[in-house]
Amino acid sequence: MINFNGTLLKENNILSFQNRGYSYGDALFETIKTSYGKILFWEDHYFRLMASMRILRMEIPMNFTMEFLSDEIHKTLEANQLEKSSARVKLMVNRNEGGYYNPETNDISFIISVKPIQEDFYILNTDFYEVDLFKDYFIAPGLLSTLKTNNKVLNVIGSIYAKENNLNNCILLNTNKHVIEALNGNIFLVNGNVIKTPPILDGCLKGIMRTQLLNIIDALPDYEIVEESISPFELQKADEMFVTNVIQGIQPISKYRKKMYTNEVSKMLLQKLNVKIRLS
Repeated sequence: MINFNGTLLKENNILSFQNRGYSYGDALFETIKTSYGKILFWEDHYFRLMASMRILRMEIPMNFTMEFLSDEIHKTLEANQLEKSSARVKLMVNRNEGGYYNPETNDISFIISVKPIQEDFYILNTDFYEVDLFKDYFIAPGLLSTLKTNNKVLNVIGSIYAKENNLNNCILLNTNKHVIEALNGNIFLVNGNVIKTPPILDGCLKGIMRTQLLNIIDALPDYEIVEESISPFELQKADEMFVTNVIQGIQPISKYRKKMYTNEVSKMLLQKLNVKIRLS
């Protein structure tokens, strides 16, 4: 069951070839984790979506409140019998049909879909995890690159490249040849007591889990969080490197080229993340 503008439908027969998300990438989405009906980090997801819609000049309906969308997510979970388990929720917003590059309207529609996932909280995956740079194409630094639009062709090609080369993931660069993120999440480097992540203006996604970890690390007296541009040369100097997103939480990286990494800081941060979720 999917939720289309508040109506639950059994089959996905709502997408026409004129849908602007399909035709022009004129759409945004939020990937959200729920645990036993609890929407994790919902306030951060909601305000990121609202800010992104404003940047894309989409008309935000008067009823598009946190409570309204939360109720629609719960309604969709319940229809799919996922209120008492964990789920991956995709909330997509697209500008309504009409026009070519210049739309006829800024009104929007939304679709909510859900899928079950196994982990109720975040578990550290310590399996071997190898990455390398993806250098075929680059991301432009700037505000549009920080939005979660459905124009993810670079991530698709990068994922194919990773599969062809027996990699678990790839690291993306911007046009200034700075490290900005992985294919499916934000990047953090650990060097001693300094934890570093690229700044938003370099073009990395304004990730929800990135925000959570920035707040957690900032409160740790033994560590310093730094948001600065990262050169590819720094990757081999780091003690630890990990990827973050709301579905996996924290994914430690084992190997980049000839460099092997530890995962002690990843483990510590994941414990604090789970405590924060339980207390919220």
